Amino acid sequence: MSSANQQIEEEIKEPSLPAHEAGDGTDLPVILSFLFDKPNIITLLGLSIGFLSIYFSLVQNFSAAIIALLWAVLMDWFDGLVARRMQGRSESHKLFGGQMDSLVDLVVSATGPAILLLSVGEFSPWFYPGALVLVMAGVLRLAYYGVFGLDENGTHAGLTIDNTPLVVSAVFLLYTFINHNIFSVVLYVTILVMSFLHVAPFRMGKLGGRWYYAVTAYVVIMTALYTFIIWTQ
Repeated sequence: MSSANQQIEEEIKEPSLPAHEAGDGTDLPVILSFLFDKPNIITLLGLSIGFLSIYFSLVQNFSAAIIALLWAVLMDWFDGLVARRMQGRSESHKLFGGQMDSLVDLVVSATGPAILLLSVGEFSPWFYPGALVLVMAGVLRLAYYGVFGLDENGTHAGLTIDNTPLVVSAVFLLYTFINHNIFSVVLYVTILVMSFLHVAPFRMGKLGGRWYYAVTAYVVIMTALYTFIIWTQ
């Protein structure tokens, strides 16, 4: 066996750890210590609301599911804003928060709409591929961003995963106005298009600034609309 192959096998069996993970573990922070961090609290709040959206989808309370999904996305927008404005936040908290944010994105912005699609399709096996494609696109996109992040121009590959709930919430306004079968197809196509855009080979700038006001206003307006729908049903 060549020395190069032997080195590769050793790296696979015993992967090197980052400097902050070296040692016997006695000098590492405990997991629950990361709860005492404002951005992480907001991230977990978004996860809680997003998981509530999945519950509402499963019981086919679609308007409530959309409201919860939108507020979960809003939490995702603001946890990063709070993190960037915090002074003296440790590097461990930054790294941990970034990892946690990606995991929550997968639940909220990929799994949430996927479950919504399955529920609208009354869990027909025909809707499984569409739901799976969205979750896979979310995994691929978030893994890619975790490795490569933003380039030197401040752009990232594809459309961010949090756009799917925003688009789905707008499409869902058609639910009470068109035939259920037709709407199911429209939602299915929307999910497939969004899945492709998440992994498409184009680059766009990271949204910020006034977009925070725009997304907040959108969530508030859509919440009012879907609350009205719930009251009039």
